[in-house]
Amino acid sequence: MAKTRTSQNVNDPAWRQRAVSRSLSAARARAELRVQRFLDAAFELIDAKGTTEFTIQEVVDRSKQSLRGFYQYFDGKDELLFALLEETLRESLEDLGEAVESESEPLGRLRAFTIRLHEWCEPLGAKRKRGAHNRIPMSEFSIQLALKDSESVAAVTAPISRMLIDLVDAAAAAGAIRVTETRRTALLIQQTVMYGWLMNRLVPNPRSRVTAEDAWEFCLHGLGG
Repeated sequence: MAKTRTSQNVNDPAWRQRAVSRSLSAARARAELRVQRFLDAAFELIDAKGTTEFTIQEVVDRSKQSLRGFYQYFDGKDELLFALLEETLRESLEDLGEAVESESEPLGRLRAFTIRLHEWCEPLGAKRKRGAHNRIPMSEFSIQLALKDSESVAAVTAPISRMLIDLVDAAAAAGAIRVTETRRTALLIQQTVMYGWLMNRLVPNPRSRVTAEDAWEFCLHGLGG
């Protein structure tokens, strides 16, 4: 995420290349540590406030680093928030993968993905079911960002979409579901689950909200299962 990059001359002697490589590796490790301290500080502020309404100075102070150091790695608060979104989605992808790998049958794997995706998208009620940080502010930020920069959101969520496409492909190949266009089917599942989170916020009675099992049953019967 650092803005400066140093190229290495391939014609340098091998000893010089090794020395420069070690130097760059050490500098890279220090930079990653500094960036992580900024990210950790921002996550702590989100957890404490329940919102992304914090200032860069608050992040700097909590991280015990400098404002100059912050701008060495981030253009501003929006870039920091996008980095936090990437971290949240990386964590969700790992968790989704673990849920899928706990099942052996194609339909069971698809169900596990759908249920777990709903749990990640549904931050209402108890503080949180999945993940290390409060997801509500990041979910709200992702919606706002999608309205301004849909390509960036699509790019960062692409690994989750690809995992779902693979699962639909496998379930269709096994004859567990009957679909004609697996990519479109995957898109419908993803949108049904993720949009359900947004609409659940408009339902005041918790017992009337769409649950993970509701979403799965709807998707399954819509697939002709």
